Amino acid sequence: MSALTETWHIHNRINIYLLDAIGEADLNDISASKGRNVGEQFAHMHNVRLMWLKAADPALLAGLTKIEKEQISKEGLAAALNQSAEAIGQLFERSDGKIRGFKPHATAFLGYLISHESHHRGQIMLALKQSGHAVNQKIQYGLWEWGTR
Repeated sequence: MSALTETWHIHNRINIYLLDAIGEADLNDISASKGRNVGEQFAHMHNVRLMWLKAADPALLAGLTKIEKEQISKEGLAAALNQSAEAIGQLFERSDGKIRGFKPHATAFLGYLISHESHHRGQIMLALKQSGHAVNQKIQYGLWEWGTR
């Protein structure tokens, strides 16, 4: 497994770590500034992964489906995120240092994906906090434990 792929999988495990810490009902929490609710944020991350797979290597979409708003559940989100993470990992493994449809290179693509999803993790944390369902401090610190995730 390449360092890019390993880093990608650590990042995905951090997403799942956060999802696991959230109550099912709290997936409906929304920030004061509106927008997507918590569950929709996680679904968006998965759906954007699918968009990139379609552009870069459509064969990796086999068995993956977009998450629609009415399909959102913790179990479904976790399964979908793990499946799309595996496909993105395969994309990195197949890469020759480049990702079709993305410039300049695969390392920048990894940076883009992690930046995008971390932005949404921040929105998720804010929505939970503003809704009175903030995750505890152990989880908050755990999001930064890349060496153990």
